[in-house]
Amino acid sequence: MATKKLTYSSAFDELEKILTDIQSDKISIDQLSEKVKRSKELLNFCKENLRKYQSEIEGLKKV
Repeated sequence: MATKKLTYSSAFDELEKILTDIQSDKISIDQLSEKVKRSKELLNFCKENLRKYQSEIEGLKKV
């Protein structure tokens, strides 16, 4: 099975799903730690991408 490349949009969508699941009590306490760890990974990915995009935009403004 091919792995799907993570994009900002897919990471954000996954974060929203995790949040919804947590808020609606759809996950067990056993899964909570795993979901929190995954959320941290996704947040870091999104932050890195936003920094990269900001840098690219700043570079384009200088042209």
